[in-house]
Amino acid sequence: MKVAFIGTHGVGKTTLCFDLAARLKRLDMNVDIVREVARHCPLPINRDTTLEAQAWILHTQIAQEIAAGSLFGAVICDRSVLDNYAYLVHQVGRQPEYDALVESWVQGYDGLFKVPVLTAPTFDGTRDVSAGFQTEIDVLIDELMREFGASCLHLDPAHRAGWIDQVLREMGLPTEPPQFDLFASDG
Repeated sequence: MKVAFIGTHGVGKTTLCFDLAARLKRLDMNVDIVREVARHCPLPINRDTTLEAQAWILHTQIAQEIAAGSLFGAVICDRSVLDNYAYLVHQVGRQPEYDALVESWVQGYDGLFKVPVLTAPTFDGTRDVSAGFQTEIDVLIDELMREFGASCLHLDPAHRAGWIDQVLREMGLPTEPPQFDLFASDG
């Protein structure tokens, strides 16, 4: 199972990844998180990014998803190739060779969950704090999802407290661990 929280920067994807991982662990699942790779990019990111930087991010994302998927039964991605690609498109425009890669790769997620913008981004040492840039990326992600035919569940901005339960239900998983009968007789 591979799921990704997608969306622009500063919307809470990382927190949701850790919340979902904790819930899946309680369901006794073997889980890993593919952390946001852009934070480790040795090249410029955000509004100063380049084609080379975004290529590094896309390929690193794919490599980490492959590695995690070979070792764990459940993989949670803090971003997907699609929202990483949105930053590339924003800076340098559509690239046919990456269009094909992203369109193909995005079909491999068992669940894509779009996190809405609730507040402007805050500075964390890496993140761009421009609300305009945040919105531009958010709109571009939606456009790319439509164009690539990516199936995605948009999380309800009015019910943030229930997002992890919503994801679990969408994935066909229980929202609570199974109960064991401590008083059952052995026969």
